[in-house]
Amino acid sequence: MADIMRPLSLGELINRVLGEYDQSRSIFGIGEDRFFRKASDRRWQVMGENCETPLGPAAGPHTQLAQNIVAAYLAGARFIELKTVQILDTLEIEKPCIDCRDECFNTEWSSEFTVPKAYGEYLKAWFVLHLLEELLGL
Repeated sequence: MADIMRPLSLGELINRVLGEYDQSRSIFGIGEDRFFRKASDRRWQVMGENCETPLGPAAGPHTQLAQNIVAAYLAGARFIELKTVQILDTLEIEKPCIDCRDECFNTEWSSEFTVPKAYGEYLKAWFVLHLLEELLGL
């Protein structure tokens, strides 16, 4: 993963999603035949919420980009652990942030995005996921 994450504006995100789908019946390289569609009405209880599958990506920088959340959803993720953000969001952390000399642990105590920027990505993803649910019947 690159050191710098490059979010798309909501307009760019929608244009890429709808444009690629219209052109090749895929979104972010995931073909329509690979879009997850539930096979039954079974629901899973995860942390007091119902979802179609208990599967999804673990928190990390990748879950701070709307396009990655959309791609995970298309592949079947219905439980997406978002990257933790906190008020001290401008710390300079040396990369890589995993210390593996003996035991492996994360030495990072920051998010890649500021709280407002991460919130913006989560909001864009929420909007696009609901749009795709309606347009594609997911």
